[in-house]
Amino acid sequence: MAPKYLIETFGCQMNVHDSERMAGLLEQAGFEATDEAADADLVVINTCSVRERAEEKLYTRLGELRRLALDHGHDPIVAVAGCVAQQEGGAILERSPGVADVILGTRAIRRLPMLVEEARVERRPVVDIDPYDDVTFPLGVARRADPVKAYVTIIEGCNEFCSFCVVPYTRGNERMRPRADILAEVREAADTGHREVQLLGQIVNHYAAPDDPSCDFSRLLEAVHAVDGVERIRFASPHPRHVTPRFLDTMARLPKVCRHLHLPVQSGSTRVLEAMRRRYTRESYLDLIGRIRASLPEVALSTDMIVGFPGETEADFDETLTLTAEVGYHSMFSFKYSPRPNTLADKRLADDVPGEEKTRRIVALQSLQRDIQTGLNQRLVGRIVDVLVDAGSRRRETELSGRTSTNVVVNLPGPPDWIGRTLPVRVERAGPHSVWGRARGDPAIGRDGLTGAPAVPRL
Repeated sequence: MAPKYLIETFGCQMNVHDSERMAGLLEQAGFEATDEAADADLVVINTCSVRERAEEKLYTRLGELRRLALDHGHDPIVAVAGCVAQQEGGAILERSPGVADVILGTRAIRRLPMLVEEARVERRPVVDIDPYDDVTFPLGVARRADPVKAYVTIIEGCNEFCSFCVVPYTRGNERMRPRADILAEVREAADTGHREVQLLGQIVNHYAAPDDPSCDFSRLLEAVHAVDGVERIRFASPHPRHVTPRFLDTMARLPKVCRHLHLPVQSGSTRVLEAMRRRYTRESYLDLIGRIRASLPEVALSTDMIVGFPGETEADFDETLTLTAEVGYHSMFSFKYSPRPNTLADKRLADDVPGEEKTRRIVALQSLQRDIQTGLNQRLVGRIVDVLVDAGSRRRETELSGRTSTNVVVNLPGPPDWIGRTLPVRVERAGPHSVWGRARGDPAIGRDGLTGAPAVPRL
């Protein structure tokens, strides 16, 4: 029988795609997937170190695997991959002895099957956190978990060195994938039925092709847009200081590019932004928002926000609230600041905002954002939106889920064979995180049920 593997993934879209790549490599090496650790001959934990307590989550899981081995006599090979693996290296073996067999850095995932075999044959832990610069990857190997959306990495690493961010230390300096490799992967994704492509990079709009000096991110969008079979294009995440008039013009001209822009701001206070080393001010960010809305009136904006950064005063936090209200984000990822290893903030700035104050501030911010999202979603009630159906609903077996071009989650009743199709949907109810509606062809509406409803193109 073929050995079985389980990959457990924490963190961002890039980690999800790294897990897809590792899954493909393992299957190429003769492994079969399983959903249960008790059945697995290999467990891969793909870690993230961006958020608080990431390391504790890893060691908790390693402890559970140790208990599984003791209680049931099942002792799989355990590989720790991702950002915590890169950050901690061999220290993981010291803190959790006898559990992890392979420590695999963020730049070494192509070596996973080789390292697993080495650990199995030699019966000793293997560590590889070497800073490989090669960003090529075999075409068609990734085992894509989503039948509709395909992740395509275009940049590895980051050169920004924001004072709070661990990414440059765990994923290394910026390395661009060749344009030819990216387009080959996009074509392969389209040929295998993926209707949506999501381009990934720490600073995705800083892309510059190493194999074509004329190809910046705008040119790359144009090239991806020309690929037959691709219906929608998304990307994450752009940096505000690399949003140019040319980039906005390109977004406006290309109908496949979704009308959603994730634009992390992190704080509404210029003083805090300077301490974060974000290299823009509150005023310049709001000016950029104005230019974005002038170029793309229908665009939906989302963001990242940190509260309780070292030195953040009540007045600074009030500026975060007023900026949030002024921009009117469609969604937000918000976090309480926690020191990340090796970062400038951890080394030089005292974590001086008390924990209870951080909690109060994030509750206030999330309450404001919830009200904003609820209001924006309620505006859709009674309107028609185009929805790319991408999955079954998490809550009800009889329902499906999809997204508009503006990234609004839409739940709707319908058969599984609608997955992968783009349907006009009349929105009937709205909440803070999603809306609910019915599609043309639903018996509850009838064939002509959408006739006369106000059209909302490209929403």
